[in-house]
Amino acid sequence: MEPRIRWHWGAGHASRSIAGRALLVALTTLLAACTAPATAPGPGHAGNEVGMQLVRNATVRIEYAGTAFLVDPMLAEEEAYPGIAGTHNAHLRYPRVGLPMPLHQAMEADAVVLTHLHPDHWDSAARERLPKSIPIFVQDEADARSVRADGFTDVRVFDDTVFEGTRLLRTGGQHGTDAHMHSLGEALGTVSGVVFQRDGYRTVYVAGDTAWHADVEAAIAQHRPDVIVLNTGDARIEGFEGSIIMGRDDLVRARRAAPDAVIVAVHLEAVNHATQSRADLRRYIRAQGLDTELALVPEDGDAYRF
Repeated sequence: MEPRIRWHWGAGHASRSIAGRALLVALTTLLAACTAPATAPGPGHAGNEVGMQLVRNATVRIEYAGTAFLVDPMLAEEEAYPGIAGTHNAHLRYPRVGLPMPLHQAMEADAVVLTHLHPDHWDSAARERLPKSIPIFVQDEADARSVRADGFTDVRVFDDTVFEGTRLLRTGGQHGTDAHMHSLGEALGTVSGVVFQRDGYRTVYVAGDTAWHADVEAAIAQHRPDVIVLNTGDARIEGFEGSIIMGRDDLVRARRAAPDAVIVAVHLEAVNHATQSRADLRRYIRAQGLDTELALVPEDGDAYRF
């Protein structure tokens, strides 16, 4: 299964060549003119499209059956916060980069999904600026109490929950290696992923802040997602081996587990403790012989339809 079409916007693409911009215009015109998809949908799909846009870091907008879900919003201006103590490059402030669009555009959503409440996934700017009445889906009652304490009035736990006809299914994960969890389990806490599912639409799995784990393998095997969003920034804590989220090798693991899925790599180049660059990840994808149309490394602001 391949993306029907890919398009981009935002300051990150200001340096594209004239030929590239011309191609983009041509593709946009073609999309507007066509009434049938350029690529036939896979078995079990009615041809309905799913949209995805990377805002920044792990903040992703999923457009599913006419509903816009904003996942893990970190909405502050560039360098608003001090680096996270005890992590790699803690002397650097984050977000490392600004938003690729105006704040009001970044916040456009019908509902918010929080995989967990770490500040690079649910920051003070999001807590302050998002409408207090917007539906917010969280992984458990502990997180629900915290979000309600910030004044939000419609907070729900997602666990095979239906919203506007779309099922939200909670998946598990582990925020680091066993060694991380043994020493820092209370600080790293509980994390989740989320599966978006609806008859006639491609299944989307957002794995969340997890290392490669049996729960991830189980989620892929059970839900057979068509699109998998992985946090692949290879985030590091000082004094420990290994990453507290995924890295480039995990993208290959995901490809083996889901040979036909589109894999989208996010959580890159926006927080101080992320060590994986986009350029290196793209080189690695090519070196591994992976199909670059099915292993995507978007810039901030890039959007796709599947």
